[in-house]
Amino acid sequence: MSAPGAATAEAKAETRAGLLEVVALSKNLEGVQALSDVSLRLPEGGVVGLIGPNGSGKTTLLNCVSGVMRPTSGSVLLDGDPVGGRPAHELAAAGIVRTFQNVRLFEWLTVLENVQVSALGAGKVRRGRSREHARELLSQLGLAELEDRYAGTLSYGDQRRLEIARALAGRPRFLLLDEPAAGMNEAESDELGDSIDRLRRERGCGVLVVEHDLRLIMRLCEPLYVLNEGRQIGEGTPAAVRRDPAVIAAYSGEEVRGKESR
Repeated sequence: MSAPGAATAEAKAETRAGLLEVVALSKNLEGVQALSDVSLRLPEGGVVGLIGPNGSGKTTLLNCVSGVMRPTSGSVLLDGDPVGGRPAHELAAAGIVRTFQNVRLFEWLTVLENVQVSALGAGKVRRGRSREHARELLSQLGLAELEDRYAGTLSYGDQRRLEIARALAGRPRFLLLDEPAAGMNEAESDELGDSIDRLRRERGCGVLVVEHDLRLIMRLCEPLYVLNEGRQIGEGTPAAVRRDPAVIAAYSGEEVRGKESR
């Protein structure tokens, strides 16, 4: 029979399984406080949004969570275990993968080859299965008809979708997307949102979306976390966030309440 303390510890461990957590995370960049005591939770199978005006610290947070930067203080926890400060390749192997604001593709390879290379590099797919695995991802992201095109010849919107396919090739548990809809028109943004929701349901990965397209993020994500000048100023459902006075002030009112409703 387990001791009471052991049973409590086991229960806590179970509640934190399948969870990526940021706890009171701060980052100082050469004397500038880029982040101050930011916390959020991303469960597997969930889609969580992170918004805020330019320069609010969103990308810095992704950098700290994904191992690109080391936090100054605070914790990043995976299934309740601390992983903050570990290098990016170790976190990717553990299931935390991110995309970047700037597209990073092998422009001289085809669309299919780009995804195959990522799958093989992550070590999660056998060579004989890599082509089939890549085609499955391209189909889910609406890129199947472009598989023989060189990546450098794609439109900017298609390049961003290919970047997501490459990130998914390593079968992540948690996918961090930095402005995935940048450069897309409204129809492309809607299609991307549908693809992200479908991938979340079919693959079970948790998705953290950093985005300026408030119309997309208000429709796709719950909960939302809001940053401004490195501090967390809001958290909750899209409806609650759009009514939050601090969020309205940070966005000058019209943008957070008007842009998302169009």
